Amino acid sequence: MGDPSSNEATGDKTLTFFYSNYLWNRLVSIFSSHQSHFLGKISKIYLRTFRTASHRRRPRLPLPLPSNSLDSSMVVTEESRAFDVLEDILQNILLNLHNIEKNLHFWQSKAAGSKAQKVYFMIFERGPRAFLDGSFLFMREFVREGSALQHLCHSVSSQISEKITILSSLRYALASFLAQVYMEIDRMGEELVKDPERSLPPLLVVIDGLFSNLAISIGHVNATPQGGHSVEGGHSVPLLFEKLRKANQEVSQWTDCEISDAINLVYQNLLKLDSYLSILVAKQQKPRKITQYWIRYTCGAVGLSICSMWLLRHSSLMGSSDIDNWICEARDSTVSFLKDHVEQPLLSIRDELFETFRKRHKGVMELDEVQLTAKSLHRMLLTFSEQTKRQKFPENISDQEMLEIVMARYEKELVHPIQNLLGGELGRALLIQIQKLKLDIETAMLELNQILRANEINFAILAALPAFFLSLLLLMLVRAWFKKDTRAEGRGRIARIQRRLLIVEIERRIMQYQTCVDQGLEQDAKCMYGLMLYSLDRLYRAVERHAQATGEWLYLRQDIIDVGKPGIRTAYKVTTISRMERVYDCLLPSTKRP
Repeated sequence: MGDPSSNEATGDKTLTFFYSNYLWNRLVSIFSSHQSHFLGKISKIYLRTFRTASHRRRPRLPLPLPSNSLDSSMVVTEESRAFDVLEDILQNILLNLHNIEKNLHFWQSKAAGSKAQKVYFMIFERGPRAFLDGSFLFMREFVREGSALQHLCHSVSSQISEKITILSSLRYALASFLAQVYMEIDRMGEELVKDPERSLPPLLVVIDGLFSNLAISIGHVNATPQGGHSVEGGHSVPLLFEKLRKANQEVSQWTDCEISDAINLVYQNLLKLDSYLSILVAKQQKPRKITQYWIRYTCGAVGLSICSMWLLRHSSLMGSSDIDNWICEARDSTVSFLKDHVEQPLLSIRDELFETFRKRHKGVMELDEVQLTAKSLHRMLLTFSEQTKRQKFPENISDQEMLEIVMARYEKELVHPIQNLLGGELGRALLIQIQKLKLDIETAMLELNQILRANEINFAILAALPAFFLSLLLLMLVRAWFKKDTRAEGRGRIARIQRRLLIVEIERRIMQYQTCVDQGLEQDAKCMYGLMLYSLDRLYRAVERHAQATGEWLYLRQDIIDVGKPGIRTAYKVTTISRMERVYDCLLPSTKRP
C-alpha cells in the first residue's frame, strides 16, 4: 500500500487547487463579457502554474496515447491543456479510489477475523467513548439475556458489513467511471495527438455525460438503506454536477473561451465529487492509529506522568539533590564502561599490532645459533671419523656420510657396552648423537618461529574478531531499522513482496475482466478494468525509482502502458505480466536476485 501521510498531503494540495479554482470561476462570472479575452489569458497562466506544480507530484499512469506520440509528461505548452485536464481527471479518481481501497481493505481484514477479535475491536480499538458504550452494552445484554458476547459480535459484524457494502459500491462507481474515461481517451488517442484543441470538445461532451452517470451511481449508494437505516454519514442533498450547455454540445467548433469554460466546469465537478466523497467516506473510514491504540497511549501517558512526578520529587526544584547525584554516578559509570570495554580493548589491539612489527627481528630461536650448533656437530663428526678410520677426510664431506661412520662404530661398541663405555668410543658416540638431537630441535624451533612470525598479524586480527563481529551485528541492526519500509516503493524484502503482490492483483483483475466480458456483464467488466488500472497505477509509482536505477525503466514503463491499453488482447497482457515477473530486477523474488 502507499504511504497514507503522503497521499493525504497530495489530496490536500488537490483540494487547495479545486477551491482556488472555484473562487476564480466565481470571480470571472462577476466581470462583464468584454473582459473575457483578458481573463482567458490569465486563466491560462493560472492553469499553467498549477500544472507545473502538479508535475512535482508522485508519478502516475500515463495517458493511453499512441506509442509514437510525445509523452504527455513533457514540458507544458499552449496545446497541452487537453492532456492536462485529462491527467487531472484520472489522478483525482485514482486518489479517491486509493482512499476508498485502503479503508475497504481495513474493514475486510476485520470481517475476516474471529468473533473474539471483532469484539475486541468493538470495545478496545474505537476510542474511549466506544469503550464505555461497548462495555455498557455488554453488561446490559449479559444481565438481560445472558448472551452478551453473541449479541455484541452480531452488532459489530453488521456494522462492518455495512461499511464494506458502502465502500464497495463507491469503489464500483469510481472504477467504472475511471475505465470509461480511460477507454474514451484511448479511442480518441490519434485525434488528440494530431489536434488536441479540436478533438478535446467532443471528448469533454462524453466526459460530461459520464459525470452524470457517476452522480446517479453514487446517488444510489447514498439512497440505498443498509440494515433498515439510511447510509450513515450520507448527504441530505444529492450529488449534482455542473453540465455543459446544450448549445455547446451541438456545436462542432468551439471557441477558446468556450473550451476554457468547459475545462473549468470539469474542475468544478471534480471539486464537488471530492467534497461529496470526503463526507461520505468519512463515516466509513478506518480509525486512526491513535484511536486504535488509545489504551497503549493512555497507559504510556499515565506512566509518563507518574515518572515525571517522581522525578520532580527528587529534583532540585523540590530541594533534593538525588537527581544530581544519580547523574554524576551514571556519568562515572558510563565513562568507566567505555574505558574498560571499548578504549582499553582498542588500545590493546593497536599496541599488539605495532608491537608485532617492532619485534619481527627477534625470536625464540635465531639462525646464527642453529648454524653454530651445526658447525660444532660437523667438527665433532670429522674428528671422530678421522680417529676411527685413521685417515684424513676433506672439510666439505657431508655430515650424513660421517654419521654413517659414527653409527657403525656405535653398533660395534654396543656389543660390550660397559667395557666400551669406560675404555672405548661409546661415550663419544652418545655425545655426538646428543649434539645431533640438539641440532634437530633447534632447526625445528627455527622453522616454528618463522611460522609464528608469518602469522603474527593473523593472530592479532583474530584477537580483534569479537569486536569486529559485534560492530558488524550492530551495523546490520541499524541498517535493518533504516530499511524497515513495508511500502511497495521501499527497498526491503517486504517491499519487494508488495510489488509482486501487485503483479498478482493485476493479473487476477485482468482475468476477472475477461470473465465478465465473456458472460456479457458489461458494467462489471468496466469496474474490473478500472480496478486493474488502479493497480497498474500503484505498480507504476512503486517501480519507477528502482527501474531507473537499474536501467530497466524504458522497457518496464512500456510494458505497464501496454497492459493498460484497452485494445490489446487479454492473452498478450497475461504474457506481458509473466515476462515482467521473470525479467525485471525490481519485480524478482529476493531469493532469485543475482
